[in-house]
Amino acid sequence: MTADHRTSPAHRTTAAPLTGLRVLDLATLFAGPLAATMLGDFGAEVIKIEHPTKPDPSRGHGPSKHGVGLWWKLLGRNKRTITLDLSKPGGRTTLLRLARSADVVIENFRPGTLEKWDLGWEELSAANPRLVLTRVTGFGQFGPYAHRPGFGTLAEAMSGFAAITGEPDAPPTLPPFGLADSIAGLATAYAVMTALAARERTGEGQVVDMAIIEPILTVLGPQPTWYDQLGHVQPRTGNRSQNNAPRNTYRTADGTWVAVSTSAQSIAERVMRLVGRPELIDEPWFATGADRAAHADVLDEAVGAWIAERTRAEVLAAFEKAEAAVAPIQDVRDVMADPQYQALNTVTTVDDPELGPLRMQNVLFRLSATPGAIHWAGRPHGADTDEVLTELGLAQADLDLLREEGAV
Repeated sequence: MTADHRTSPAHRTTAAPLTGLRVLDLATLFAGPLAATMLGDFGAEVIKIEHPTKPDPSRGHGPSKHGVGLWWKLLGRNKRTITLDLSKPGGRTTLLRLARSADVVIENFRPGTLEKWDLGWEELSAANPRLVLTRVTGFGQFGPYAHRPGFGTLAEAMSGFAAITGEPDAPPTLPPFGLADSIAGLATAYAVMTALAARERTGEGQVVDMAIIEPILTVLGPQPTWYDQLGHVQPRTGNRSQNNAPRNTYRTADGTWVAVSTSAQSIAERVMRLVGRPELIDEPWFATGADRAAHADVLDEAVGAWIAERTRAEVLAAFEKAEAAVAPIQDVRDVMADPQYQALNTVTTVDDPELGPLRMQNVLFRLSATPGAIHWAGRPHGADTDEVLTELGLAQADLDLLREEGAV
């Protein structure tokens, strides 16, 4: 079973937009592989290359079923899986052969590792001048931290994210998921497509240098500019915002929670009328988001008291009728049952030979004419080695020699 193509049948065409693009995914944990996944979702042929005895660690991250890692089923979807030990002569030679027919290589070894194996940009671009080499590391390819081991957690700490996350009187808070890696994965896919667009004009590939510490800093907003111009350092404010109020989470009468946002002045006014406190709208400080934020205690008390007397269903219905902005605080159980996610087919079902039908997030966005699709979930370690290398022109005797060497 193939997942829904994220558009109506009348608008579908036969070829996905990245059909014909070949990507070699050498990366692990998690930004590089996620970028390759998103390219594969829209038609790129992705060949996942793993070490013969040390698979991508994501296969063992998180819960598993029947010994099969479930995170890998998501991260490895739409990828053919082969094994190569790039430190072996046979592995090096085979990668260069694969690179000659590839458009993109994505790797996340520490800087200098590929060069140590004589597989750096000099060798790869000599084999294929049109190749885009995408290098994803914690700190980038140069600078004083370049050779440190780098993970998303460090980026979440260094970027300022943790410093502004949490309650004012509580410790800095790290996200309980791979936030920086995921943001970097999105940015890497964008970087690859940008480099490929440049190749259409120049005919030549280039190197993409993606440091995981940078994309998360971008999505944190204008903090460097605020500091540069005003000396302003954003504090931790919990669920509150310095830019508008009321903006918080509120407990309902039936023990659940909702979130309210009032980024627009008109929405703030609707909320106060809804909760029976229209007189607050006439206060001089209510006219701007920043001034409202300075009076968040008053506004939170008004909104929180009203919500506390009603069930979540009553609150949501009243806010919708008033055209005010509210959402339930949902865990994954709620997400799976949410009618809007269901309408969008955001979580879709994929048939898997190992586990049967399994549900996972669908492709990231909808295209009306050339949609993406999930054709299969993550495959077993090395499942396609013989097939891919035979397509490359290797005979059985060549495969036997590679196995004797430990290169596959």
